[in-house]
Amino acid sequence: MRAQAIQTAIDSLGQTFPEGAAGKFSTLLDELGKWNRRVNLTAVRDPSEMLTAHILDSLVARPLLHGRTVLDVGTGAGFPGLPLAIAEPERQFTLLDRNNKKIMFVQHMAGLLGLGNVTAIKGRSEDYAPGQRFDTVIARALAALPRLVEIAGQHVGEDGVFVALKGRYPAEEIEQISGQPWSHVVMELEVPGLEARSRHAVLLRRVSSAAS
Repeated sequence: MRAQAIQTAIDSLGQTFPEGAAGKFSTLLDELGKWNRRVNLTAVRDPSEMLTAHILDSLVARPLLHGRTVLDVGTGAGFPGLPLAIAEPERQFTLLDRNNKKIMFVQHMAGLLGLGNVTAIKGRSEDYAPGQRFDTVIARALAALPRLVEIAGQHVGEDGVFVALKGRYPAEEIEQISGQPWSHVVMELEVPGLEARSRHAVLLRRVSSAAS
């Protein structure tokens, strides 16, 4: 996809990007299309739809990132982790997924784009033991909130944030985590080209024992 069309699209987010970011997004989408013809990485096939559903839909979460270290749980073919890593070269991103073909694509893209701030790991969040917690844990449409905190809550640092990216407002899921040691804030996200109110982020933070 042409970098100029991508530049126009990302400009609509009102964010500032490193030099060459649009070209990297273009390469990412081109490679995703090539791999998709051989390996089923994503159900979205049209390049313009990929731009909206994968690049813009990932980048709207950028203002929600906290700290220097980010874990993308269930990253799939690298979303939202790869676009965020392109936009935030000073942060360190770990992209985790159990699907070998998708992690191979993430590794390929990190090398092709020179993303030294990306580490790709094949595995399940429940089994992953990095020896450290993360400032931000992020997951996009991976599981319901109760399941998310069960499989990945242990990776969130004491002062960190768990960013759960959702479609419509997840009222029932939020009700299901009431009483758990997590506070939550829900934010509506505006993705250019998508229906209004179709994207939300649930920000979960640990409730300290003193506050509980």
